[in-house]
Amino acid sequence: MQLFRKTLDEKAFQLLKEKMEQGLLPQWVVTDPELYELEIEKIYGHSWQFLGHESELKEPGSYVTRWMVNDPILLVKNRNGEINAYLNSCTHRGTQLCTADRGNKKSFTCPYHGWSFNLDGDLIGIVAGNKVYGEEMDKSEWGLRKVPQIGIYQGMIFGNLDPNAESLEDYLGDMKWYLDMMMGRSDGGMEVIGLPQRWVAKANWKATAENFAADPYHVQTTHRSTVEMGISPEDPLYAGYGHQVVMDHAHGINVITSKTGEARVPFQGTPESMWPMFKKNVTPEQYDILSRVTVFVGGVYPNLSFVSPIHGTEGHLHNYLNFRLWRPIGPEKVEVWCWFFIDKAAPKEYKEAAYKGYLGSFGPTGTLEQDDTETWARIVEVSSGLMMRDKELSYNNVSNYLMGMNRIEPDENFPGPGTAYPTCYLDAISRKMHEEWLELISKDLFVKEGV
Repeated sequence: MQLFRKTLDEKAFQLLKEKMEQGLLPQWVVTDPELYELEIEKIYGHSWQFLGHESELKEPGSYVTRWMVNDPILLVKNRNGEINAYLNSCTHRGTQLCTADRGNKKSFTCPYHGWSFNLDGDLIGIVAGNKVYGEEMDKSEWGLRKVPQIGIYQGMIFGNLDPNAESLEDYLGDMKWYLDMMMGRSDGGMEVIGLPQRWVAKANWKATAENFAADPYHVQTTHRSTVEMGISPEDPLYAGYGHQVVMDHAHGINVITSKTGEARVPFQGTPESMWPMFKKNVTPEQYDILSRVTVFVGGVYPNLSFVSPIHGTEGHLHNYLNFRLWRPIGPEKVEVWCWFFIDKAAPKEYKEAAYKGYLGSFGPTGTLEQDDTETWARIVEVSSGLMMRDKELSYNNVSNYLMGMNRIEPDENFPGPGTAYPTCYLDAISRKMHEEWLELISKDLFVKEGV
């Protein structure tokens, strides 16, 4: 049995690549601590990460505090209505500048030595400044440090720690077509209601991201309680009807419909008064999909997932959009961030009913969440054992990602971009996520050896 100790082994990476090409994933990669450090540096140091939504910053002076893995971020709207992202750290001694989750301020004052900064990140006040620093100190050199890149698309705010990374729009690529359909279907777009729920789960970020973006196959077993309560159909293929769409950068979406391809209920149970608005704001192809879809579920790589379901019972159905951010805080631990989105133009009563349904299903007290969290914990417990950490695969410790491989061909008639397969019971997105993961973490890792 060969375990990694202090250095990564090129032989193990080559074996890993070979297994992944066969549709297999050695289970040791889930929680290996050295791979985790590589992931933080090589994936999260260069990828676009979701920070929030414009509707969370309504007025000048509005701010929220977020994280890009281990980097605390201060997201602020200035007096000109511009949104900026700063490292949430005072430039004097580095302590966290703002500790509140959100609020509205004219300026930010450090709790350590009292340095203060305006909404544009400029240093505007130093306690006893002239006496202790003298006139020669140039305050313009000590403003807050900006996140190297921020980008906004359909109200979604992303940040990137790499100043040389491609633009957000280029990174999103074909996923923009699907985000337009979900986020831009109604006048005024989507808005966030309530605070994002947050909790820590015993899980690895790769498993949680894959669970949401790529794995409708688990729904009928893991979430059997929804079937027993009459929320989901009894058909074991229910979550498999429709198309799984794979895109560049390992973004993906499952467009789940019904067995016949027609709507279970039109437009996911949204009020009929909203349908003409949808038709006005999307393309005919997008409108057709919206009219027939049951669930959208997918993700923007590496750690943003989303689900747009139908919830409720007949006569009391509602639809919303749930964003999930999986913030890695260790190989075996994630902080989950969970947002509730709904059409800004939806009737007030409908929004309230949808929000209640969301709280009952998702979040730390939600029925669906408890199902998933238990499974995630069991994955990391098994993956941390000696048998699973064997890099030479003496015990054939691999996970199976063979579903649909070399068997199901893309549907060339699907109207949306990306590679669309005519079923959602498929491992195509998962395999693409693994491929992207390996490419990013191994980049320049063995330069001398030519890998």
